[in-house]
Amino acid sequence: MRDLLFLPHRIPYPPNKGDKIRAYHVLRYLQRHFRVHLGTFIDNADDLRYAEHLAAGCASSCFIRTHPRWTRLASLRGLVTDEPLSLPYFRHARLQRWVNRTLDAHAIDSALAFSGPMAQYLPSHTEHGKLLRVMDLVDVDSEKWQDYAGGAPWPLSMLYRREGTQLLDYERLVARQFDQVMLVSRAEAALFRLRAPEAAHTIDYFNNGVDSEYFSPRHKLSNPYPAVRVVAMTGAMDYAPNIEAAVWFAERVLPSLRLQFPELQFHIVGSRPAHAVLALQRLPGVAVSGTVADIRPYLRHASVIVAPLHIGRGVQNKVLEAMAMEKTVVATPQALEGISATVGAEVLRAADAGEFIYYVGRELVAPGGLGAAARRRILRDYRWDDNLRRLGAALGVADDDTGDIDPPPADANAADRAAPQRQLEPTRERGGGVPEQAL
Repeated sequence: MRDLLFLPHRIPYPPNKGDKIRAYHVLRYLQRHFRVHLGTFIDNADDLRYAEHLAAGCASSCFIRTHPRWTRLASLRGLVTDEPLSLPYFRHARLQRWVNRTLDAHAIDSALAFSGPMAQYLPSHTEHGKLLRVMDLVDVDSEKWQDYAGGAPWPLSMLYRREGTQLLDYERLVARQFDQVMLVSRAEAALFRLRAPEAAHTIDYFNNGVDSEYFSPRHKLSNPYPAVRVVAMTGAMDYAPNIEAAVWFAERVLPSLRLQFPELQFHIVGSRPAHAVLALQRLPGVAVSGTVADIRPYLRHASVIVAPLHIGRGVQNKVLEAMAMEKTVVATPQALEGISATVGAEVLRAADAGEFIYYVGRELVAPGGLGAAARRRILRDYRWDDNLRRLGAALGVADDDTGDIDPPPADANAADRAAPQRQLEPTRERGGGVPEQAL
């Protein structure tokens, strides 16, 4: 079995938010085909408990605890060094030393970096020969910063625009130097080919997937809502695009819907709700659930799921999960980018407040039955086993029957039950998959 170095920018466990879901399934796939050496960051103290659980399946590992406040300050070095701030944000001397030692000590011929800034750790050659380097950009991150700039006040707009420009230059450099660059959807890959035409031949994609057995309407799930009709939005509620979307829907759409349906409630369900989200509870009909043990009951018993994002890149897992649960989803064009669903037959697209009011109201009066078609789309196009074979081909994995992959825990509580419960103490690197930690 070949050795492979995997460098995701955030610990890929628990799989409870977009990038961690994708990185977790990538790791599980890689472990079936390679001896995986895992190096990554832990930016949330709650995730420390999962390091040993992940390391158990790896040939070696390094987990580095970071603190977002300090890494944000460190990123400002990019203003002096004339580079995107994302590079010093994810630059860490201890991780670089671990990468160098690992490449020297093992005959590693392949490496996968997950998120653009992690490319800075990978040389083109080691003392053992050429290193096959594959980058999973996931999204065209530079485009996201340009989107942020359009809606931010000065001087943030200037800083965001600079980051978008500088980061695109770096993404193009990576695309020229790496053997393959993967993105999360056909649409995102097409966008990056436009932005980096000189490297178009290296750019490909593999879709995300959904655990369609876990996210299934067949499960008996207790209703977490009061005896009223509910429109729900899910997602990490400390993420700026989700915060903006929740505030916009609560202030611009919900009041008009409640004129038609006075009992209607808008439930915002997701971890770590920001102050701006919590403050929405002052409005009639708004409830903020925060972190929940299992997202499925909140999807299953909502009348309609909304995804009102105005800034979005890649694929929204929250939309895929709702579709798998046979729910009608009303979403902005940005939230539907990269999802191969037929508008009007499998999902509903709403570009402004008026269209959200119309489509959500219509579904509340006479449900159109889009949910069954939405689930069929998930079963057809969003199976992890099938989609990860595209990544495998880039890494030289023979096309084979990979068998069933164990379904991941889809919520923090389930992950807690699967992982060791004690906080890990700092250790030095050892063999047999025990992690090196720099805490």
